[in-house]
Amino acid sequence: MRLENKKVIALVDHDFEDLELWYPVHRVREEGAQVDLVGAEAHKTYIGKYGVPAESDYAFSDIDVAEYDAILVPGGWAPDKLRRFPEVISFVQKMDQAEKVIGQICHAGWVLISADILKGKKVTSTPGIKDDMTNAGATWIDTPVVTDVHIVSSRRPPDLPDYMREFIAVLEKK
Repeated sequence: MRLENKKVIALVDHDFEDLELWYPVHRVREEGAQVDLVGAEAHKTYIGKYGVPAESDYAFSDIDVAEYDAILVPGGWAPDKLRRFPEVISFVQKMDQAEKVIGQICHAGWVLISADILKGKKVTSTPGIKDDMTNAGATWIDTPVVTDVHIVSSRRPPDLPDYMREFIAVLEKK
């Protein structure tokens, strides 16, 4: 179990991209990590873009981000909602300052943009937010996965295997 004793936050809100939440959650759990789904409300069922539900374990206000080793931000339309919560912005900023692993895929880059942590970073995302990423100061690269120290980014669902191999490898070393 490569990630035994690791704790990971998986952010959730309505309209997450189903595969971009559940594939990473299952892969990281398979490697032995504890993954907590965290949303605005605890024990609330959030529905993905394609109808797959996800029940949050905790509310943003219930957790101490310092107790976690990594955070996963799914894509879909959820990132546009998630970035409006000051707690989410704080989580991402604190993870960045501590160089804890931050995973983002597809539209999840919006959360990192709002957290103002992308200046000088190399990232990827869905091409649809390429301009947003570069306007935030990042160098955008069109490849399945990009790692810049502790930030692991990916483009879209077909890239999930590459994304998770890299995310797990980076988290394992932390």
